[in-house]
Amino acid sequence: MSFANAAAGISGTFVVNGSPTKTEMVKSVGGRTQLTQLTTVLIVLIVLLFFTKPFAYLPTAALSSIIFLIGLRLIDLKGMTALHRQRPVEFAVALITAMTVVVIGVEQGIAIAIVLSVIAHLRHSYRPLNLLLVPKAGGTMRTIPLEKGEQAVEGLLIYRFGSNLYFANENRFTEELISLAKKGGSLKWFCISATNIGDIDFTATEALKKVYIQLQKMSITLVLSDVVQPVMNELDRDGITKMIGKDPYL
Repeated sequence: MSFANAAAGISGTFVVNGSPTKTEMVKSVGGRTQLTQLTTVLIVLIVLLFFTKPFAYLPTAALSSIIFLIGLRLIDLKGMTALHRQRPVEFAVALITAMTVVVIGVEQGIAIAIVLSVIAHLRHSYRPLNLLLVPKAGGTMRTIPLEKGEQAVEGLLIYRFGSNLYFANENRFTEELISLAKKGGSLKWFCISATNIGDIDFTATEALKKVYIQLQKMSITLVLSDVVQPVMNELDRDGITKMIGKDPYL
């Protein structure tokens, strides 16, 4: 290439350019002679002299078009349709986030997504899926809705709470537990299956103490099963173990 440019300089011809993109541009418009280069120079000169101000907006417009086209490819309509069908709450979060990004900005969209995700999580833990456990053929246990109120065996009700126990759901926990206890006429033992409880805060332990006292007044013994060690430590520290004793832990 350097030798070709040197020869071009000595002979007075145009400088040799090996740019594939420029070659393709010239070829696509039908350029075959040096007149193509002269025409290009003339057009560029006219633009620089008379059209600089209008073309000052061109880079922004071009970049915006590129980003817009890339953004269109990022829209997953099939995924959003499946999300709407299978997880309506998550679909709402995704849609609101996308609209925020388009209308306001990316940073605001991320912030909105975080806030909405936290709210959705709190909503789930506020209204967890709580179930009763009853035996089935073969000696294993199966779950049934709370509405059935069925005892595992005569005098024993097993209640599985479906989330960590904390201030936001302790009222629901207390209301469901007492309601189930009142419905069981021959109930002697109320077992709380803590399989899904990985943490219990101070407010919830206080609620558990009140539940224990209410059950005592109804001549029902509170029993706890499947308590993981971290939760056991919290119950020990908050005085639950001292209050109900060690025997009710299964």
